[in-house]
Amino acid sequence: MKKFLIILLLLISNLSFAQRNVYSIKIALLKYSGGGDWYANPTSLPNLAVFCNQNINTNIDPNIPEIEPGSQEIFNYPFIHMTGHGNVIFSDNEAANIRKYLEAGGFLHIDDNYGMDPFIRPQIQKIFPDLPLQELPPSHPIFSQVYNFSNGLPKIHEHDSKPPQAFGIILNGRLVLLYTYECDLGDGWESEEVHNDPPEIRLKALQMGANIIHYAFNQ
Repeated sequence: MKKFLIILLLLISNLSFAQRNVYSIKIALLKYSGGGDWYANPTSLPNLAVFCNQNINTNIDPNIPEIEPGSQEIFNYPFIHMTGHGNVIFSDNEAANIRKYLEAGGFLHIDDNYGMDPFIRPQIQKIFPDLPLQELPPSHPIFSQVYNFSNGLPKIHEHDSKPPQAFGIILNGRLVLLYTYECDLGDGWESEEVHNDPPEIRLKALQMGANIIHYAFNQ
């Protein structure tokens, strides 16, 4: 009887360990310098991971690590998200490291949480001084990966009565950096009680997020 209990406990322990390690893909949040709140929207990426796992058959770990732009760890993640309201500064070494990561097949999504725009554009230019940041038309494949957004980027939160815009860096025919502006996708990914967004607004945000994830994983 004692031997049976020991075996049973070992099986339960191994099962619990397996359940804690079922995720095969990790995505990350970029922790940048400059004073901006890189840590904004703490529930957004975990919620997006769960939504993608449940709806587009991904296997993303909802425990999201924070990584720095100059770290070699960024090469461990196929998708990195960046957000905030304020200042952003990349050193020359950080900008070069991000470029190397994107050239190697990585994907960076920058979501302006309102107020980041004048600071992030010069930093994107620092990463790619030879490539323009260009607006993506509604016909771009990222808007129809799994869910169809025939008008392009959806509007999630209103700030200055401006239309939402998606900009990108295209490298050798591949979108490697996506910058979403006047949209607030990350706010729409947050838990319902944070912004009290209507369910249909949160769903649009999560579906667009799933399109971005699907594009990043399959290009």
